[in-house]
Amino acid sequence: MSGGGNNVVNKVFYATSYHPIQAGSIDGTDVAPHDNGVRRALLCYNAGLYDPFGDSKAAGDPYCTLFVGRISHLTTEDTLREAMSKHGKVKSLRLVRHIVTGASRGYAFVEYETEKEMRRAYEDAHHSFIDGREIIVDYNRQQLMPGWIPRRLGGGLGGRKESGQLRFGGRERPFRAPLRPIPHEDLKKLGIQLPPEGRYMSRTQIPSPPRRKGCVSDREEGYYYRGEERSPVKREGSYHSHRESESAHRRHNNKDKEERSRIESRSDRKERSRGIEDRYGDKQDVSGSKRSNHGEERPHKRHKHRRPHHHRRSSSRDHHHSSDLDT
Repeated sequence: MSGGGNNVVNKVFYATSYHPIQAGSIDGTDVAPHDNGVRRALLCYNAGLYDPFGDSKAAGDPYCTLFVGRISHLTTEDTLREAMSKHGKVKSLRLVRHIVTGASRGYAFVEYETEKEMRRAYEDAHHSFIDGREIIVDYNRQQLMPGWIPRRLGGGLGGRKESGQLRFGGRERPFRAPLRPIPHEDLKKLGIQLPPEGRYMSRTQIPSPPRRKGCVSDREEGYYYRGEERSPVKREGSYHSHRESESAHRRHNNKDKEERSRIESRSDRKERSRGIEDRYGDKQDVSGSKRSNHGEERPHKRHKHRRPHHHRRSSSRDHHHSSDLDT
């Protein structure tokens, strides 16, 4: 089965989970490691030798944290904080340094106050310049990407051509849409993510960083764009176009307004009912029928029957008339 032919030559896709063999493949379809770095990463992957949460220095909320790479070795924490504060309020910053020499390792982790600010920086700070160096920005894959293996263990993403150990599937180097037959069965056996046939993306589209479970946002899982292109390719699953997310948000707001209006009208009826009860001593519904506290109709109060006055007068006359007859 072919990967799609000429119509996918300029299409790409991104990794949502990490596998060392796939990361070393330009189209994500390799089933065997091709360099020693991939073999070392595969050993750590299979043996579970890397714990992404074992770093005591990796504090903070991973959903609000960005990875910043290719930083100049002359850049200080203050300079980096000033540059990244243009996109939101920085809560904490950690510039990774050599444990012995204290020199900068060229990458850092920046935590923002909110996830919204992190996403703004994710979109705007990528390929910006600090101290004359072009930086790259990505989400915190160490803690948010399943199966992640860092570069120092042979994994990671990106890399330089001169290193001879490029890694694909990330923001800088996505997988190319396969032009050769895809070995579906072999990939499934290895637990490697299958290429999303028929749902490839263009290079100007970047998938949104992962969201925490249960999170609802006005800009749901969609795409970010570079340049002037604004024609999103709809993908199945968790990716939606920005327009669809806005309409869904409007529908959600309309439902909230309707629910609030129903609650308010219900409370108004209760207040009117209380007012009628205070005035007349009986609880009365909107139609005016008297009801008891349990909602049942109260029986009409019976009054003693009083004879009319003319009837009483006639009785007295009859009494006098009878007495006269007796006399």
